Amino acid sequence: MKLGAASCRLSEGGRFRRVLRLGAAACAALGAGFLLAGEAPSAPDLRSLVVLNDDGGWCWFQDERAVICKGRLVVGSVAAGRFEPSRRGDIEAVVYDLQTGAKTRCLLHDHLQLDDHDSPVFLLRGDGRLLALYAKHGPENRFYYRVSEAGGFTRWGPERTYSPSRSTRLTYSNLMRLADEGGRIYDFFRGLDGKWKPSYVYSDDDGETWRKGGIVIQSPAARPYVRYVSDGRATIHFLFTEGHPRDYDNSLYHMVYRGGMLRRSDGAPIAPLSKGLSRPDLATRIFRGDPDHVAWGVDIELDVKGRPCAVYSVQVGSAGLPPGQGGDDLRYRYARWDGSRWRDYPLAHAGTRLYAGEDDYSGLAAIDPRDVNTVFISTNADPVNGKPLISLADGRRHYEIFQGRTEDGGKSWRWTPVTRDSVVDNLRPIIPKPESGRTVLLWLRGKYRAYTRYEQEAVMLPLPSR
Repeated sequence: MKLGAASCRLSEGGRFRRVLRLGAAACAALGAGFLLAGEAPSAPDLRSLVVLNDDGGWCWFQDERAVICKGRLVVGSVAAGRFEPSRRGDIEAVVYDLQTGAKTRCLLHDHLQLDDHDSPVFLLRGDGRLLALYAKHGPENRFYYRVSEAGGFTRWGPERTYSPSRSTRLTYSNLMRLADEGGRIYDFFRGLDGKWKPSYVYSDDDGETWRKGGIVIQSPAARPYVRYVSDGRATIHFLFTEGHPRDYDNSLYHMVYRGGMLRRSDGAPIAPLSKGLSRPDLATRIFRGDPDHVAWGVDIELDVKGRPCAVYSVQVGSAGLPPGQGGDDLRYRYARWDGSRWRDYPLAHAGTRLYAGEDDYSGLAAIDPRDVNTVFISTNADPVNGKPLISLADGRRHYEIFQGRTEDGGKSWRWTPVTRDSVVDNLRPIIPKPESGRTVLLWLRGKYRAYTRYEQEAVMLPLPSR
């Protein structure tokens, strides 16, 4: 699990300096073979930063939390009421015009629940309108949904609900539309029929009405965690663990849905979607976990050939520790399917847990959907050597955003800071799917104490067009 040298690193106090070039043998001895030659990637310019919402939070097991449609960025979040107590638990969408800079904040649901797991997700329907969907973090058997009115995304139709069953305890939502299935929309969530398993419902009329599906992944652990991505045509990819890393020494797996079947990474059929996966190890294992190396999915995207690429975190060296005492050494790893096998590499030091009790909560990472060779990470450690990031502004340790770039499929990385010497934490980056080659980098900036206790703002930086 050691990480090697990179083209830039942090010295004590948070200043960046160039590292001397090392030979291949020295790189190998350091354990990760990070590429040293050449220039680090150019980071987005912080002078272009926009505060989209002064009060908001989101989790990372629901998507798409942000979309770009018709030149507008739509971002969902859950307000904590940090400035206006009347907004506490509000489900909100901010619509930002990427041309004019005009910004509108829309209230989707008043006082649903103060919990960042409730953040809304969006999907562009066949008629050009947006579907928004959101749910509480487990206490109810339903999700809520609304459809934007024609002509834009700042006005929304009436709220409706759907309950798959009386015993369902629903949380998270992940919306995907498959053009090759007549535009069928899938919502993958957790909690069908009172079981904490990945589940799905579907709609064949653009999200107007819904039908119950089934459980997608059975597991020996209580609750597998899944990250999803789709090509929008025929496939849906699943990146998942056996359970919560607090409860299980997770490995990491991949499977794909296509043509009614769940399949291994190489396309070999496993079972119909309607039947579901009977156990995780029937899928393709990317990483084998153990008590000292416990995995959790962070992000998954598709390359230009439609092959999956993933970033995940690993908690290192916490075997035998009770909750609240581990998580002092988190690492990011990067894996990509080359058509015949998964190539899996160390990516960066992720630093420490966000707070005790959720010892695997990292700052998270996002793969650029336009080019999976670019990754943005949040960490409170030097990405290369793991030393704490101490801000010159306040003398405290903070999470910062870094941009990483690989030229050899993930074996080695060059790192450039996007933020530095901050006085607050920079967490949970997102990169929406592009429109006409254009997208943005989003993250949460502020204080995060727990998923029901945070003081954050959602910010945005434009990324160069490609």
